[in-house]
Amino acid sequence: MTSSISRRRLVGGAMAATATAAVAAPAVIAQTTPVRLNFAFAPDESGAIQDLIDGFNAEHDGQIEVSWTLAPMQTDAFFRFMESEFLARSADIDVFGADVIWTSEFADQGWLQDLSARIYQDLPTESIVGAALNSTLHRNRLWAAPWYTDAGMLFYRRDLLEEAGIVEPPTTWDELAAAARTVMETAGTAHGLVLQGGRYEGGVTNALEFIWSAGGRAWTPQTEVAGAFGMRVADANIIVINSRASAAGLAKARELVETGIMPEEVVTFDERDSLAVFAAGDAVFMRNWPFALGLLGSEEFGPVTPEQVGVARIPTLEPGRPSYSCLGGWNLAVNARTRQLDAAWSFIRWALDPERQRAMATTGGFLPTRVELYEDQALREAAPVVGLGEAAVRSARGRPASTIYSRLSPRIAAMFQRVLTGELEASEAVMRAERELQNIVAASRV
Repeated sequence: MTSSISRRRLVGGAMAATATAAVAAPAVIAQTTPVRLNFAFAPDESGAIQDLIDGFNAEHDGQIEVSWTLAPMQTDAFFRFMESEFLARSADIDVFGADVIWTSEFADQGWLQDLSARIYQDLPTESIVGAALNSTLHRNRLWAAPWYTDAGMLFYRRDLLEEAGIVEPPTTWDELAAAARTVMETAGTAHGLVLQGGRYEGGVTNALEFIWSAGGRAWTPQTEVAGAFGMRVADANIIVINSRASAAGLAKARELVETGIMPEEVVTFDERDSLAVFAAGDAVFMRNWPFALGLLGSEEFGPVTPEQVGVARIPTLEPGRPSYSCLGGWNLAVNARTRQLDAAWSFIRWALDPERQRAMATTGGFLPTRVELYEDQALREAAPVVGLGEAAVRSARGRPASTIYSRLSPRIAAMFQRVLTGELEASEAVMRAERELQNIVAASRV
C-alpha cells in the first residue's frame, strides 16, 4: 500500500509552484484574536470529527479557531453545495472535505489551492496509501491531502449465519442468496441483502461493483500524457459499459430483487437507509462503507452490535473471479480564494497526523491513509475495521478521474435504478448507458 506518485513525477512542477507555497506552513504568529477558519463537511454521528476539531482548537488556542459548517450528507448534494460556493467566488469556506471523485473537476475549474509543494515538504508521501494519494492528483499536481480512505464491503450477521450452520461468508452472489434465504427462513429475518440503489453517487458505486463482479467495466482509463503537459483533456476515459459481462452483473442485481433477497425499496436507499435496516436486525447482509461498523449498536441505529457482525469482500458472479470494491474516501482541500492558507494547512497537517488518524479510526471507523497504521496491532484490536478493510482497500478500483465526472455519473445511477426496478432489462440498460455516456463525452469536446 505504498504511494505510486513520486517526487520525480512532478517533472519539477512542485519546484515551479508559487514561491510562497514552496515552504512549509509557518507557525501562526501570536495575535490578539485568533484566525477564524471555516471547515465544511457533512454531519458525523460518531463524534470523531468533532473530537478532531475540538483537539485542534485546544492545541491552537488563541491562534487558530476552526468552526464547522455542516454540509449536506449525500455526496451529490455536497458537491452542489461546494459548486455554488465556488461559482459565487466566495471565500467563506476555507478548507473542506472533498470526495475522491471531485479532484479533477474542481482543480480544472481553478477552485482549489495547489498543495503539491506543501504535501511533498510536510507529509511522508511514501507512507500514504497509494490509491488515496492518487485521488488527489490532477495533471501532475496534488490538489488535496488524503484524509481517510474507503472501500465497499459486505457486512453480515455472523451470529445468524453460525446459528444456521454457515461457517464462512459467501464469495459469490448465488452463495449470498442461498445463505440469506436459509437465515430468512430459520431466523425470520425480513431481508437478505440491503445496499444503496438510490439515484445518487452511492448507486454508482454499487452498480460498478456488480459490473466488476462479472468481469465487466464501465470505462477504461485513457492515457493523460497531454494533460500532464498542460493541454486540456476533457475525456479521460473510454466508455465500454455495453458488454455481456456488464449486463450479467447488473442482471444478477435485478435477480436478487425479483427473488426477494433484496427488498424493492432498495431502489431508494442510501448508506444510512441501508444501515438503519441492518442495524435494526432486519437484514442478513449489507453492502456499505467501513464507517457503518462504528455506528452499529449506537442509540440512533439500533440493537445490532459490532460483535454480532462480520465483514467480507464484495461477492463475485462466479467462483474464482477477483473481488473488487469501489474506492471511496475523502480528502482535505483548500478553497483557492481562502485568505487563510497557512492556517488551513496547519489544520490539514493536524488531521493527517498518525495519532489523529488513529483516533478517527477508533472512534468513527474511518480507515486511515497512513500505511503504518494498518500494521499497528493495537489499532487493529481497538478498531477491527482497520484490519478488515485493508484487503478491500488494496484491491479497490477507482471511478474515473475526469473533469466531466459529475455529468457522467448520474447516467450510471439512473441505469442501475432502472435495472433494479425492472423497468429495463440489463442488456438494454447497458446499451442505452453507453450511448448516453458517449454523447456526454462528445458534447464536452465542443
